[in-house]
Amino acid sequence: MKIPAIETANPSKIKAFQDQELQKLLHYLALNSPYYQRTFKEHNIDISSIKTLEDLPKLPLTTKQDLQENNDAFICVDRRKIIDYVTTSGTMGKPVTFALTDKDLDRLAYNEATSFASAGIDDTDILLLTTTIDRRFMAGLAYFLGARKLGAGIVRVGSGLPALQWDTIKRVSPTALIAVPSFIFKLIEYAKKNGIDYKNSSIKKAICIGESLRNPDFSLNTLGQKITDLWDIELYSTYASTEMSTAFTECSHSRGGHHHPELILVEILDEHGQAVAEGEAGEVVISTLQMEAMPLLRFKTGDICQWYQDACPCGRTTLRLGPVIGRKGQMIKYKGTTLYPPALYNLLNQFEAIKAFVIEVFTNDIGTDEIVIKVASKDTSTRFQKRVKDHFRAKLRVAPKVEFTSFETINALRFPAMSRKPVLFFDHR
Repeated sequence: MKIPAIETANPSKIKAFQDQELQKLLHYLALNSPYYQRTFKEHNIDISSIKTLEDLPKLPLTTKQDLQENNDAFICVDRRKIIDYVTTSGTMGKPVTFALTDKDLDRLAYNEATSFASAGIDDTDILLLTTTIDRRFMAGLAYFLGARKLGAGIVRVGSGLPALQWDTIKRVSPTALIAVPSFIFKLIEYAKKNGIDYKNSSIKKAICIGESLRNPDFSLNTLGQKITDLWDIELYSTYASTEMSTAFTECSHSRGGHHHPELILVEILDEHGQAVAEGEAGEVVISTLQMEAMPLLRFKTGDICQWYQDACPCGRTTLRLGPVIGRKGQMIKYKGTTLYPPALYNLLNQFEAIKAFVIEVFTNDIGTDEIVIKVASKDTSTRFQKRVKDHFRAKLRVAPKVEFTSFETINALRFPAMSRKPVLFFDHR
């Protein structure tokens, strides 16, 4: 699949295109969205005065709470046009139902086909899908539709079951995995325990979802390094969400996830709603283009990223997003230091003895944040506990409380009922 022309265009041409797409989006919302019709009226917004991306700050932001409290009011089409219903994971609160029309599903397929292509996937590849395609999960469906549009093969094995994954690899010879990074590590562990020659398998690359793979400087983080140290495969990081219906996927140069300007508008804002400079961290705010059932305008994702605009050696001239540093709602102020959960995950993954963990944050008696890390470990000695805390102190300047518990207890916490992915962070504040 060729790179879409708009993704290699001069940045000024991309901007002019997006200016036009913004106007189309506003007119569509004014005609069809009960929520945005009400919002425009309440804020006395004349959409004809919004002509370019520079005018976006004149428009109000849309929050996750807005979606939760007004879910149906975001639907812009007759119910008879809706083909598929999905829900968000609810990581940051009550899940939201999203509706998709036939046109939206075509858009989803285009997005994923283009994203796969940026990772070097083509019609000669067979993809092993290790995520669920059911349980109202958009991503699994998107991967299937994208592979189909690209002409690649796909094997829908689903989550878990390492034995079935390896049996499928032996039978079908897929060339690439679609997987959560921590699950790739489990596949390696299973192969080593069961005498499977995984290093000489058909798998050559992995499209990694759901967990961070890289540090802010694009180097592999601890989990990514562990995988590549054991298995010489190419890893490609992605960033996406149900609300976006769009993915930012790395190319082989590993310099951030590429923006699809034909599908989405992107702003990176500070805590005061002002755009941050290139290379600085801010909250990702998106407006979806070409969505029919539930387009969003200036939606605050809660994800903190850095952005880059310099041309990529792959030929794309689009904006790129760096790894997710954390989620705005999960920021922790601990003993004067600002922390995000991914930084804690990265340090914990550096200890071979630690088999699983969860992080709990709560407000203590004096009104400040307190962190408790619950760990299932091969080594539960006081000496090892001190080593873990000293490592945190050396890297982050602070040392959270560390408690040892059983693997079964941790697993029960990590996989609550109805969850589609492991939960590592619990915010009790």
